[in-house]
Amino acid sequence: MAHKHLHIKEQELTHHESTEGKQFRVSAALIATFAGGVLLIVSIIAPLFYKEQPEVVKLVAMIGAFLLAIPVIWHAFKCMIAGHMHMDELVALAIVAAFAMAQYVEAGMVAFIMLIGELMETRTALGARASIESLIKLTPTVASRLDAKGNETEIKVSKLSPGDVVRVRPGDNIPADGEIKDGLSSVNEATITGESLPADKVVGMQVFAGTTNLTGVLDITVTKAGKDTTLGKVQSLIMAAEKTQIPIMRIIDKNVRWYIPTILMVAGIIWFFTHDMSRVISALVISCPCALILATPTAMVAALSAAARLGILIKNVSLLEIAGKITSVVFDKTGTLTTGQLYVTKIEPAEGVDPADMLSLAASAEQMSKHPAARALNMLAKEANVTLPAPVNFHETPGKGVTATVGDTKVLVGRDTFLQENGIDISNVSDPAMHEEQGFSTLYVARGNECIGWVGLQDKSRPEAKAAVSELFKIGIRRITMLTGDRAEVANKISAELGCTDYKAKCLPQDKLAVVEQIREDGHIVAVVGDGINDAPALAAGDLGIAMGAAGSDVAINTASIALMSDDLRRLPFLIKLSRKTRQVILQNLFFGVLFIVVGMSAAAAGKIPIVLAAILHFLGSVIVIFNSARLVRYGEHLDPHE
Repeated sequence: MAHKHLHIKEQELTHHESTEGKQFRVSAALIATFAGGVLLIVSIIAPLFYKEQPEVVKLVAMIGAFLLAIPVIWHAFKCMIAGHMHMDELVALAIVAAFAMAQYVEAGMVAFIMLIGELMETRTALGARASIESLIKLTPTVASRLDAKGNETEIKVSKLSPGDVVRVRPGDNIPADGEIKDGLSSVNEATITGESLPADKVVGMQVFAGTTNLTGVLDITVTKAGKDTTLGKVQSLIMAAEKTQIPIMRIIDKNVRWYIPTILMVAGIIWFFTHDMSRVISALVISCPCALILATPTAMVAALSAAARLGILIKNVSLLEIAGKITSVVFDKTGTLTTGQLYVTKIEPAEGVDPADMLSLAASAEQMSKHPAARALNMLAKEANVTLPAPVNFHETPGKGVTATVGDTKVLVGRDTFLQENGIDISNVSDPAMHEEQGFSTLYVARGNECIGWVGLQDKSRPEAKAAVSELFKIGIRRITMLTGDRAEVANKISAELGCTDYKAKCLPQDKLAVVEQIREDGHIVAVVGDGINDAPALAAGDLGIAMGAAGSDVAINTASIALMSDDLRRLPFLIKLSRKTRQVILQNLFFGVLFIVVGMSAAAAGKIPIVLAAILHFLGSVIVIFNSARLVRYGEHLDPHE
């Protein structure tokens, strides 16, 4: 009846059955259990009508008890043979003892209550599994594929492959991850990001399988299908997370083998002093620690459910426990604390250089880069109707800059140190720090071996970033560090604006790694928050790696310990508070479970608890733990609206 018991039960069902099939079998077992219960009830009320035939009444009770007891005893026997001790052996022993004393009604009632509780819990477990499987059902089974002439053909979603173009009408679920080729619409992405408000989508934007198209017709170029989609990865990772354990669960499993011998010894002491088998049976029934064993897994499943609702993907439940112990948070600036959508605010060419020529060379060289600065340059060039020749020999150095050949000219675009490393003198252009405006990032542009100017770009902090940083301090985070590849002036401005304790500017990926390691050496438990792409080494170095805006990013989902599918920074303090709340609920459950067993066995030894009442109390103890854990499912509902 415990968590592991349910797991064994599920394994006993064939792997080829659907969840609906398993639920049908559990429902059938529930009906059979009620049938046995009816026989018990008949045996209880039969003496009112058959006073002269006590043998008939006794036979009906024995048959009912036998039908109910067999599944419990058989399961306990199989577990013992397999070397799995799940505490139900204590109940099976109590039932056998009741049979030996010819207390058939008591034996049957104990078995009936235990089976009802077990089947309800198994049904609940399968219901949770069905809700996870329902994620996959969000993806339609058929899709409308367009051919080269624009004709529609209805095909199975399983036949879709990258490069196909599908048409999705208002009200339909999107069949695969892809990029909008044509159309304008709003899409409900709550199943992926946890955001309740629809996202407006235009040509070139990304959409995900399982999300709902609300308003307009969209033609979508498929980029990922089936299990490779973001929804498919989320489903598989949630399933994997359910199988993991936190340290306290491993401790319980490790010491479980000592429990049954201890209880049997206590039962022997009760018999030695009282010679009352009814008290021994009551003690055995109430000592089955289902409330104790359910204490942790029920809370963790509820917490995973609350996190998934808000688009927080937790790969391993032990990571949720670590989140509550975090004392320091390290943020990457671009794309995490800021929007990551840079825009050009200043172009400063060297003397004698035409600004349009410099923009053309820089934007052309950056055409093949996906860096936010590259997008900003290309956007400005497009708005200015500047012609952009296709670059060749393109090479990008992460965290530094790009090199490409535009026409017959070698062009370098990047940080000042990048140009200096390539032997290019930048002293012929004005120093950005000398300008009145200090809040922009700087890209230097070189033509051949000559620096021809620099471009200033700005980024905006996220609207919720300041509030999120403030809340982190309120919940006990002692240090918040911002890392960036930008100049110190930019870093200082953003850091002061958000209220960070410190920052480090001009960071390369290896510098970020060194900062994280130093903070850990200072005694902090560190969470590193980044976009999961340029920050992969730092994410891996922290006690907890958290990827922001991971929806659609394989790198982010695979690299980070925890993936926030949306860009809402308010999810971060919520995650820490959820971890602490979950631990609090687990401790409440464990305290109740221990107290329940100690008080219950003491009362049973004193003869205060009859056998049937012991079974009822055992069932109620498990229900109390389950309902206490279920409170976590609704935790964080105030974050549903995305403001």
